Amino acid sequence: MRYIDTGLDRPRWRATLTFRLHQRLQIGVEANPVVGEVVPLATLFLLTEGETRPALFLGTSSDRVGSPEGTQAFYLTFAKYLPLLRLSPYVSLNYSEWDAGWNVPFGASLELGGGFYLRPMYDGHKSHLVGGVFRERWGFGLLWVWYETSGVFVSFGF
Repeated sequence: MRYIDTGLDRPRWRATLTFRLHQRLQIGVEANPVVGEVVPLATLFLLTEGETRPALFLGTSSDRVGSPEGTQAFYLTFAKYLPLLRLSPYVSLNYSEWDAGWNVPFGASLELGGGFYLRPMYDGHKSHLVGGVFRERWGFGLLWVWYETSGVFVSFGF
């Protein structure tokens, strides 16, 4: 679940529920209760990461933070963990229904130790910063959306 302190209704509260049907297929739903919206989530893992091979996955979710209700994004993402740097960069080719066109989101997650991380990211239009901690079954973090508004998230697994 995520809360963002913004004047926009749609991204203020967001909850997602995902289920891994198969090692390579994850499905779910995203709820944006302030606007009464529920949208599908899906990720198909085309390649799993290997020592020299990046992960490659295809997916869909609601469009980026701040997009209007009912807009979906479809993406192809490459990601690779670089153990010497404790860094996980990613880049996506993203089709945005909001833009009716393509953009290229990217970012990287930097491990700080003890389960803590820092993730600067660019969503194809604006930048954000996420920092938090993940343990085996839960996570908590802070968001700095568009480098101007704050947010918080919590996650847990079963």
